[in-house]
Amino acid sequence: MNVPAKQADLVLEGGGVKGVGLVGAVLRLMREGYGFPRVAGTSAGSVVAAFLASGASANQLRAVMDRLDYSKVPDRAPPPIPGLSEGISLLRHAGAYEGDYIHEFLRRELEALGVTTFGDLRNQDAGADPGLDRFRRYKLVVMATDITNGRLLRLPWDYHLLGLDPDREKVADAVRASISIPLYFEPVKMGDAAAGKEATLVDGGVLSNFPIEAFDRTDGAAPRWPTFGVRILPNLPEGDSQLFPGIALPKLPPVHLLEQVTATAIAGHDQTYLERPCVRRRAMLVDTSELGIVEFDAPAEKRARVLARGEEAAERFLHDWDWDKYKRECRS
Repeated sequence: MNVPAKQADLVLEGGGVKGVGLVGAVLRLMREGYGFPRVAGTSAGSVVAAFLASGASANQLRAVMDRLDYSKVPDRAPPPIPGLSEGISLLRHAGAYEGDYIHEFLRRELEALGVTTFGDLRNQDAGADPGLDRFRRYKLVVMATDITNGRLLRLPWDYHLLGLDPDREKVADAVRASISIPLYFEPVKMGDAAAGKEATLVDGGVLSNFPIEAFDRTDGAAPRWPTFGVRILPNLPEGDSQLFPGIALPKLPPVHLLEQVTATAIAGHDQTYLERPCVRRRAMLVDTSELGIVEFDAPAEKRARVLARGEEAAERFLHDWDWDKYKRECRS
């Protein structure tokens, strides 16, 4: 297996259909010769991250995303009647859509790349941070929010908290949990119920939508390569309307308050962290403003424009990136 000349760990922000912008940025980085030893992602970012960690080439990643039928992602439960189906699903399952189509798509496409469980994504790296325990030696990290216990789960790192063996857990299941936008997709139940460790999981963005620090060394040694981050959501308050999906809910003041609370939960923590200069310097922001977070019916031409903006964002970022200067000023 050929090792790319340039390496960087990669962290990909969540943002629904706006994740098309992530694909554009990643494709540009790959064309510039970058490979990604480890990738972390939340929600839509976890989808792209899973394929990268599974060894997808630039051509394979583009082909996989072209095969995704966006119109099928919001899959209604029976009876498939617009409005009625969503309302029934919200009452019965706490989510307007089932999420089965994207789950099966992920399972099938990952298996085609030779990956089923996290055991297939073990990271054999002799130079890794010695402070990392065995639970953290993987190529992929997926963020999910455990609303049963009120905590962020970094899968596969935290499977032991659910009484599960990370090597045996399916990658597609973790990603499906990470994309569970509150009230939009049905939450995912995961864990050893017999041991009393079953939990309900929703979108990782509720607690950490952009975990740019996920791969920072803890042993005081100089980093061997950088961590790049790709963002696709604007800062609050201008990004408020883009963060919470419009579904079959009445437009009443209590609902709008819920939207604002959820928007703050998804973006507020990371926005505070991103205000630090050394964090901003290793993150690129893609302009995805013309594409709605749950605009799954957007025409292919619109998605193509956002993908192109992702490429442009990565190009601008690399033009200004200076690894040696960053290490001197931010990692000394």
